[in-house]
Amino acid sequence: MKIEILTLFPAMFDGYLDESIMRRAQERGQLAVQMHNIRDYAAGKHRITDDPPYGGGGGMVLKPEPLFGAVEAIERAADTPVILLSPQGRPFTQAIAQELSQYPHLILLCGRYEGVDERVRQHLVTDEISIGDYVLTGGELAAMVIVDAVTRLLPDVLGAAGAADNDSHATGLLEGSHYTKPATFREWAVPDVLRSGHAAKIAQWRRQGALRRTWERRPEMLLTAVLSEEDKWFLQELAGD
Repeated sequence: MKIEILTLFPAMFDGYLDESIMRRAQERGQLAVQMHNIRDYAAGKHRITDDPPYGGGGGMVLKPEPLFGAVEAIERAADTPVILLSPQGRPFTQAIAQELSQYPHLILLCGRYEGVDERVRQHLVTDEISIGDYVLTGGELAAMVIVDAVTRLLPDVLGAAGAADNDSHATGLLEGSHYTKPATFREWAVPDVLRSGHAAKIAQWRRQGALRRTWERRPEMLLTAVLSEEDKWFLQELAGD
């Protein structure tokens, strides 16, 4: 997958993209990230990228010319998503990450200041995404979140087939508990079932743990999760406790 990031501050991405899974994915050729400095596409001696809004009001607005110029300079297929990171966008979810991971090419446009000229929304971007109901200084952090969430869904990036299939939200539930060595830590022991070697019982324990955690922390997710009859019986037992 190739991801193009348009930003006024490309250096903000260096540390994150050069570490851990992001770095390994790039080294293996599974991911290519290309940074584009929006200022390089601004006209004039001073490369101005923002101006006060017509009609007054606080803040500055990103001008349309450098944004259009940056996107149009990228060679891309007609169906390549051009995504504006904005608090006005659709809320980012695991399902959207899965959707985006199916594209070979993405363009992420990092908003700044008071926002972008409305003509960018109307005639340039194909999607707007928000990572939460709050306002950040710019879209750079949101772009990093999307790159991370999408990259880990690419084939073989995590090293094992299906490694992301049971993550929180991937199944419509929160992920349950995990334990590792030592078997006993400060008198707190790992549940016996996990050391039993009984695959079916372990699978059941994990499924019930996911159901319990979702019921306790995000019960609204159960309204849309795919549940078996056994799952429903277990939830009834939880409700009756």
